[in-house]
Amino acid sequence: MVVKTIYVTRHAFRGSYTLNASTGEYHTNSPSPTNIPTDPPLAAYGVQQSRELATALAKLDPSIDFIYSSPFYRCLQTVEPAVEKLGENVKVRVDNGIGEFYGLAPFHHPSPASLHLLSTKFFASLKINPSYTASLIPPTSGETIAQFHDRVAYSLNHIIAFVDAETEGRDAAILVCTHAATLIAIGRCLTGRMPEDVAEEDFLAPCAGLTKFVRRQSEAKGAAEKKLNAREPDLEWKNGKGVQGPWDLLMNGNCDHLAGGAERSWNFMGEETFGDVESVPLELRAKSEGPKSGGGDDSARDVKLKL
Repeated sequence: MVVKTIYVTRHAFRGSYTLNASTGEYHTNSPSPTNIPTDPPLAAYGVQQSRELATALAKLDPSIDFIYSSPFYRCLQTVEPAVEKLGENVKVRVDNGIGEFYGLAPFHHPSPASLHLLSTKFFASLKINPSYTASLIPPTSGETIAQFHDRVAYSLNHIIAFVDAETEGRDAAILVCTHAATLIAIGRCLTGRMPEDVAEEDFLAPCAGLTKFVRRQSEAKGAAEKKLNAREPDLEWKNGKGVQGPWDLLMNGNCDHLAGGAERSWNFMGEETFGDVESVPLELRAKSEGPKSGGGDDSARDVKLKL
């Protein structure tokens, strides 16, 4: 099996949370089942969006074989209706490497719930693969935008190579459910196009929108034999190369399936840092852990507006 198509969606409309950057404390008015303040569930409107998205996903050609989700509650909640429509043949996996983006900070950002809790307590109906090993665990002290893009590239390489090697005989399609910043980074890493201005609105990230990439090559390249070092993975994905690609963009944040259309889009505004980042020890800066089992989105934007 060769990964030929990658669909990417951002989670549906969620509850909000804010950060007091002077104390490093997060607060939410939308209590999460996981009791993690940066892990709110979908709002009622988002639940409706997830159902509309599921209807669209069930009609895709090629159909979805694998769903890779961020470990945050809102992402798994977004794909829940889709899994019900797509049936048991779709395999669901959680990978922390495609999780949320948090800017570099002199404090620790909250981590998502464990794979065990997600697969047994919160989303047992999804039959999440408990033996899948996530590509990496992002650093709780946050990342620079450059480090974040390289983290996403490394995780994509892991995911694509894993599916490429899993079986043979036909092309495969993957759905990735993630966050706004991660969706944008995925687009850049697959196409190999990193803009000089990170704030460029190149890949659209509305809630529950749909983006599609198709691989130009029919043969898998195989996993790049690179190791993740303490600062960033060493993958040559820029200058049009793309992660195990290049890939062509066929659909960009399409929201025709949503009654309310495109809403709550997001884009980078420059480095998303918090407080005195110079006080962060070098050994803690973007030191990803992995592989292990396992604030972009609106979070960084919410913080900048509400502090």
